[in-house]
Amino acid sequence: MDFNVKRLAADAGTFLSRAVQFTEEKLGQAEKTELDAHLENLLVRAENTKQWTERIMKQTEVLLQPNPNVRLEEFVYEKLEKKAPTRMNNHELLGQSMIDSGSEFGPGTAYGNALTKCGETQKQIGGAEREFIQSAAINFLTPFRNFLEGDFKTILKERKLLQVKRLDLDAAKTRLKKARMADARAAAEQELRMTQSEFDRQAEITRLLLEGVSSTHAHHLRCLNDFVEAQTTYYAQCYQYMVDLQKQLGSFPSSFSNNNQSSVSGGASISVPTIPVSASLPSVSPGHSSAAASGGFSELRSSNGSRKARVLYDYDAASSSELSLLADEVITVSSVPGMDSDWLMGERGNQKGKVPITYLELLN
Repeated sequence: MDFNVKRLAADAGTFLSRAVQFTEEKLGQAEKTELDAHLENLLVRAENTKQWTERIMKQTEVLLQPNPNVRLEEFVYEKLEKKAPTRMNNHELLGQSMIDSGSEFGPGTAYGNALTKCGETQKQIGGAEREFIQSAAINFLTPFRNFLEGDFKTILKERKLLQVKRLDLDAAKTRLKKARMADARAAAEQELRMTQSEFDRQAEITRLLLEGVSSTHAHHLRCLNDFVEAQTTYYAQCYQYMVDLQKQLGSFPSSFSNNNQSSVSGGASISVPTIPVSASLPSVSPGHSSAAASGGFSELRSSNGSRKARVLYDYDAASSSELSLLADEVITVSSVPGMDSDWLMGERGNQKGKVPITYLELLN
């Protein structure tokens, strides 16, 4: 019991001594032992590393998950050590909507088929995004978080202990200055040697930990390389998916006309910008180059006769005045005076209606 009381009294005295020293330093009434320049520089570097690591982490999290509500939900699940519910990302949601609408319009139609292909590609991009986020979380965010929650907390703890040892050292120096009796000076000198030794030991421990920040930088550099590699893979996958989709859509017409479009020269047209996809277009026999085909349609319109034509792509009639088409079927086409130059009259048995010339190849 007496031992505990004495220990509590000693601890209270030590705490009071530190408080007095700290207060007098702030008021400029006591000298303060300064850390050496190297140690101060290490402390500044460690603090900068902590601040920038936090900032990079925060912005990376925003990049990977722009929705703040979802980020908060994921944070709560993480703290509760529970698995967050799996949800479709934006690309996957868009892809599913496109696929569903493509099924509604009919996969046998040009528009329905194109929607389905676009939807499948969007879901592929969504899957690639999911893999990228997982890789970035494991190989980039986790090491950064481990530094903040592990190594830097240890540095912070030892730095605070160094501050305590410095206050003890300076308090001992103050008591030595105030000692007048020989016995008091001897006790003060012994206390000073002990506190100096403890301060030096703690300064060395803190220095070694702070110098370890260089290893942290090297580790974070490797993590940064992993992050860039994951981004490169993700963007390369997305690019390849889109190129493949573009080639598939290359089999569809690149421009469209409707009954209300004017045939005035220079009128605006709707076109799909593509990288060269000529290899994906249906092949044309040597006697039917694009120039020859254009000439054939001009001859047909000027002669007011009729010709056989092969259908290149499926076409869904937009109105009762048009004729629906199936790829590779052969129909009879003719020109009607006053008709838009992009259209011809098509006949299949008893069925008759307007058809776009971009879907046709004239036969000999």
